[in-house]
Amino acid sequence: MSESESGASPCAEKMCANCPCMEFCPLDGAMRIIGGKWKIPLICSLHHDGTTRYNELKRKIRGITNTALASALKELEECGLVIRKQHTEMPVRVEYSLTPICNDLLPILTELAKWGIKIHDDQP
Repeated sequence: MSESESGASPCAEKMCANCPCMEFCPLDGAMRIIGGKWKIPLICSLHHDGTTRYNELKRKIRGITNTALASALKELEECGLVIRKQHTEMPVRVEYSLTPICNDLLPILTELAKWGIKIHDDQP
């Protein structure tokens, strides 16, 4: 089966060659939820700053478009990682915050960041 048929990279195939979860790989599922250019920066921003309004997130995450921000927030909300709270006032105020499930993810992201620093520092 080729990479395009399996959907997994050769590296992932090696790692999971003897893995009993090949029918459903939990790492693949996790990466589908948090993968993409903007989801990790959004999670980090909400973790660092707490509950944040849409326009404030837009200002903090350099280069993100309104479409990309709205899409990433919607996907994170649908996956249960972000809470969207709309206040009934004029003008409408919408705030975003992390869910307890997302807070469980933060130590994992911290370890991944440490690994990223190590890999970066080891590069020639």
